[in-house]
Formats: sequence, C-alpha cells, structure tokens
Amino acid sequence: MKNEQMRAAQYTNYGSPNVLFEDSISKPVIESGEVLIRVHGSSVNSMDTLFRSGKLKLLTGNQFPKGTGADFSGEVVEVGSNVKSYQLGDKVWGVLPMNLRSQIGSAAEYVAISPEKISKTPTKIDLIQAAALPGVGATAIIALKYQAKLRRGENLLVRGASGGVGSIAIQIGKMLGAHVTALANEEHLTFLQELGADEVLDYKKTYPTDLKKFDVVMDTVGTDLKHYRRLLTKNGRMVTIGFPSFSSFIYILASTTFGSRRVRTFSANPKNELLKELAFYVDSNKVRPVVDSIYRLSDVAKAHHSLETGGGRGKRIINLLDKK
Repeated sequence: MKNEQMRAAQYTNYGSPNVLFEDSISKPVIESGEVLIRVHGSSVNSMDTLFRSGKLKLLTGNQFPKGTGADFSGEVVEVGSNVKSYQLGDKVWGVLPMNLRSQIGSAAEYVAISPEKISKTPTKIDLIQAAALPGVGATAIIALKYQAKLRRGENLLVRGASGGVGSIAIQIGKMLGAHVTALANEEHLTFLQELGADEVLDYKKTYPTDLKKFDVVMDTVGTDLKHYRRLLTKNGRMVTIGFPSFSSFIYILASTTFGSRRVRTFSANPKNELLKELAFYVDSNKVRPVVDSIYRLSDVAKAHHSLETGGGRGKRIINLLDKK
C-alpha cells in the first residue's frame, strides 16, 4: 500500500534560502501515544535559518532531504489509541522536539507528535495568529520568569525588541511588573510603546555607554555581550538566546565560570504546562501575537529571506491552508 502524501518544505543541501522548495513527501503515521495535527500555520525562527544554512551541521548532520520549522498551530485529525487528553477537532499548538525539526519540520501539512508537546490554543486568536507564539512565547517566559526571575519594580532591557522573541519579552516584562526599556530600529519604536515598553531607543544611535544600569538584560542579538553585561547591577542577570558566532558562545560559557553577573542561555523545548501558561496569558489579554507577514508554503524561501534580511517586526508565518 502506497503511503499517503502531503506537501512540505524541504531542502537537499545547506545554503541560502533558495535551497528551500515545496515537495510532496510521505504523510506521518502516528503511533499509539501520538496525535496527528493538520497544520494551519508554522512560523519561521532564527534557529530554522541556522539549521538550513549549515551553521549547525554538527548538530543536524548531513542526511538529506531535510524539513524546516519548529512551532505550529492546527487541528487534531487523528488520535492514538493510548491518548485520552485530546479529541478530533481540538485546536492545538506546539513546538516540535529537536529530533523532528530537521526531518519533517512543522512547515508541512501534517505533524505527528506526543500530547506532552502540545496544548489547546487560546480562544481569543485564530490559528494563523497562534502560530506566531509557541516558540517565542515560551522562550520569553522561560527567560524572564524562570531563568532571570524578573521581579516587580526591576529595570529590564530588551535588545532586538522588535523581533519575534523581543516583542513578546516586552509584554512578559510588563506583565511581571518591570520597567521595560526596548532597543530596536527607529521605525518600530512607536509600535513597541504600544506593546507596553516604558522607554524606546534607536539601537543605531544608542551605545551601551549611553545606558543606565539594569537588573535584567534580555538579549536576542548575541553580539557585544561583554559590553551589555557591564550594564548589570550588582545582582543583575543577563539572558541571551542569540549567539551568531563561536566567540559569542565561548563568552557565554566563560561568564558562567567567572564573575557573579553570569550570562544565562538555554534552548526552549516547551511542554504542555508551559504552553498552557502561555495560552492563559493570551486569553487574559497579557500577551498578543505580533505577525510581520504571511506566506504560502511555496514561498517558504521568501519567508526565510525576509527574516535573515531583518527590518520587520514580529513573526513570519507560513499558511499551510493557502494553496493558491
């Protein structure tokens, strides 16, 4: 019996966004402890571009073809015999575990996944909007609430504040009661104020030496880490999710050994409870998705190119239902 087919983004070698293309591949077959999700939306993350470029090939290997995408939203269309927590038609979101991201990826019509890796979506947003949140929302919550332990009344600096994680970090920071300073491109500053930032600064005109001390620095850029670390108060905490160069990675490791103001980093691999927490914040009007642009699956290369060239705000979404 021939396997059912589905549409998915694929690439057969590392390189620029142009290596991505839409292809027809085998539809996943679920195991007894999994659910099958009909994907409505998948968002593009910086990690996806790093995987595709080959910069992390020691992690992703040289077996092709590969898929792309980690987080997704969609509808449950099949439930394994051992799964009791979900029913057909449930609207859900989640993040693929690392081992599945470069195999099928979430930029595909269907994903098979453990119920522990998903939760029901917020009721106040649609599934395309929901696709913008699982990865970046979980990252911002882990970084500020659980890693930095940001407290009410503390001063928070968000670098790269107009990006996917940064735009959510502003909202989480305000929810936790912090005074939030946002660094971003000048064209986005008014929008960041609308998200709740107390102070907004053009990163092209603002140097670390121009800034005051902060209790927490949330870094989504990964450059000049030592300069921003100097802005920390005595008991300050710095969390970074970006390290574009090997030297940045080494600096992070060194900071965990030398000095009290260490730089924390982590890999967000959210499970059910964290995704439920994020959904609660959305339905409580504490967090809202920020969508930069929406693409068809056939335009996945354009979505990657848009993220890599920068200049936008929020997330690029792949709409798997748009077949035009």
